Amino acid sequence: MSLASAPVRTEARNEPRRVALVHDYLVQDGGAERTLLALHEMYPRAPIFTLFHNPRRTHAGFKHADIRPSRLNDLPFAKHHYQWYLPFMASAIEDMDLSGYDLVLSSSSSFAKGVIASPDALNICYLHTPTRFLWQERVGYINELPQPALIKRILPSVLHQLRTWDRLAASRPDILLTNSRTSQSRIKRYYGRGSTVIAPPVDIERIPFSHKAGSFWLTGGRLVAYKRFDLAVRAFAKLNLPLKIFGEGPELPKLKKLAGPKTEFLGHVTEQEKIELFREAIAFLHPQIEDFGITAVEAMAAGRPIIAFGQGGAAETVIDGTTGTYFEVQTWEDVGNAVIRFDPGKFDARRIRAHAETFAKPAFQKRVREQIREAWQARSV
Repeated sequence: MSLASAPVRTEARNEPRRVALVHDYLVQDGGAERTLLALHEMYPRAPIFTLFHNPRRTHAGFKHADIRPSRLNDLPFAKHHYQWYLPFMASAIEDMDLSGYDLVLSSSSSFAKGVIASPDALNICYLHTPTRFLWQERVGYINELPQPALIKRILPSVLHQLRTWDRLAASRPDILLTNSRTSQSRIKRYYGRGSTVIAPPVDIERIPFSHKAGSFWLTGGRLVAYKRFDLAVRAFAKLNLPLKIFGEGPELPKLKKLAGPKTEFLGHVTEQEKIELFREAIAFLHPQIEDFGITAVEAMAAGRPIIAFGQGGAAETVIDGTTGTYFEVQTWEDVGNAVIRFDPGKFDARRIRAHAETFAKPAFQKRVREQIREAWQARSV
């Protein structure tokens, strides 16, 4: 067996020696991928098993990683239209050969939790959320997903079968970790399992904070329907105030039609450009319900207060009156009222930054290591 294909051995005696990482798909650079990157930094020689891999769209931190995509990755159009192969993803994840590993550590929002580990392996899943398109967002999924018409016709039957598989898959990990109490509650509801909350990693150190509020309001991320950027766009069209929106996604044409003259769509921005936007903004708007909401924490790292819908992860990351403020109803009118009432002079950038630092990546890695060590030692007794 070559060194490249050999199970990875770690040095610590009280921890598993042979580690495998698993992730749903490496086809973008989002919050789930940043969590995987933090796990990869903990175990840099561990192979990463995933359904699909598109090197052009993933974080540069994975450039030298041992990434092992599934057999689906070689199929036509897989790197750009991986959703077309949805009916085959469950079997592909189960086909991954994880024999010989002491620890299988997965990062999952859908399929990765369903890997089949060796009977004597410790199987831990950092479950970001129950599979959205099967549970909490199942109603809108078929209409919003860019699928060929034929696939859309068979999707309801496929999703019904996948829900049965998904619940079974969630029973396979020995331990479930998750990112917030919101996700913890969903995991209990849909899977009937308990989980431990560990906030996901945020690269606080790379974001310098600013004392002075800027001249525009800011929001952004993946422009998809559930993130409700339309509320901010409608509100600012009525208020005729400057709003900048970064990011790309299928909602962009709709949002442009709703926008007022002072709303600017920036498209894809680099990490450095995003940091500068945070530092120069008056405040960051977070109108959606997220499992956690890493982008809002990044904005707080830059010292910017948040105007957030007070449910989901924002209720756990934003301190009302200290690091931001909540609006209570998910409507454009309530967003507008929150903006009108907002006084940036009431917020202390240093206090906002100090709160954001509690979500830094080292804290995440430390807690994950503790969970692994405790579980491993318990198995050894």
